[in-house]
Amino acid sequence: MDQLTIQTRHQLPFASVIIKRELCYSLSFVFILISLVVVFNLGGSSEPLLFSRFGNFLPPKLTPNPQIPPLLGACDYSYGRWVQVDENYPNQLYDENCPFLDPGFRCRQNGRKDVEFLKWRWQPHGCDLPRFNASDFLERSRNGRIVFAGDSIGRNQWESLICMLAQAASNQSTIFEENGNPITKHKGFLSIKFQDYNLTLEYYRTPFLVVINRPPKDSPAQVRATIRVDELHWYSKRWKGADVMVFNTGHWWNKEKTVNMDCYFQEGGKVNMTMDVMEGFRRSLQTFKSWTTKNLNPEKSHVFLRNYSPVHYTNGTWDDGGLCDAETEPEKDYKKLKAEPWNNRYISDVIKQMTNSNWNVQLLNITYLTEFRKDGHPSRHREPGTPADAPQDCSHWCLPGIPDTWNELLYANLLLMEFRAR
Repeated sequence: MDQLTIQTRHQLPFASVIIKRELCYSLSFVFILISLVVVFNLGGSSEPLLFSRFGNFLPPKLTPNPQIPPLLGACDYSYGRWVQVDENYPNQLYDENCPFLDPGFRCRQNGRKDVEFLKWRWQPHGCDLPRFNASDFLERSRNGRIVFAGDSIGRNQWESLICMLAQAASNQSTIFEENGNPITKHKGFLSIKFQDYNLTLEYYRTPFLVVINRPPKDSPAQVRATIRVDELHWYSKRWKGADVMVFNTGHWWNKEKTVNMDCYFQEGGKVNMTMDVMEGFRRSLQTFKSWTTKNLNPEKSHVFLRNYSPVHYTNGTWDDGGLCDAETEPEKDYKKLKAEPWNNRYISDVIKQMTNSNWNVQLLNITYLTEFRKDGHPSRHREPGTPADAPQDCSHWCLPGIPDTWNELLYANLLLMEFRAR
């Protein structure tokens, strides 16, 4: 008998053990995999699962618990589907004649012919979104202040809420801009007064939330401006004491509107020429967190940080021939949804940090539901006087339109928080 045969015989028992062990591992892995599939499909939905870069675009398969009313937290209103409106569920609370709308958001008056984009409502998985009650919202907000701070998409939402609430006011002449200013994108601060309720809805234009300033002395010659990631905008002095605050930022956090325009990031008195946009965004949110925890009363102020509002340019970017004017209905194919924007990761992180510190700041999670609505933008139906060859607007939203749903979520979350419950 040769040496190889003898060696093989002596190894057979050991090899058998290895094979059994590997078989056991394989069976265990298959069992775990099957269990995961079962867990992820408990809701019984036939909709495909959609994963993103950060794993946050997976719609939860929620099964409503009949023992828990929706307003006690049985449902995440942020995930669901768009359904067509029927006669028993009208959802348009105002029209373009609302006097508080920016001309650029009045799409039908600007030439848009189709109205199908107005005939959809958001249906969360596992429960119903509370119907928006403007009279109740106004009563709860009496003698209060509601503040929106952020970029022009935030103004989109602010105008929407004003028009939604105005429908419940018995005397429209008692609603006015406190300083007599027109509602326009050219104003950095606007404040609408609901006189009968002693309520103000305020908008502060702060695209970065933090300060944009001239560069400090002895900065490199190419630095034309700086973003002070360690200092919140000076408007923040006015935000203190507000009852509801809705913050947003993100659309300006890109190379095109920062370093490509010779605008760099600054901390203290020094410009950091190597800090990238993502790190600048992260540090600015830490500044927001620090300001919030030091300056606001959690017993009084209900703070929301809204995440990213998707854009829907096809065949190019906003400044390179991108279009969206052919879209007339929501996206129905989950596979065509874009990956979740990187901004949302940092927004979620800072909210988790504040929650762990017992500070109740809420995420107003609108990215997923908004990603479907490629049909809701002004596109080529821009404000009067816009040149015919101007880029299409596939960032902002027609009003009435998608931001109305964001405000329905805002109202629903305030109910969950028992905002000024009577």
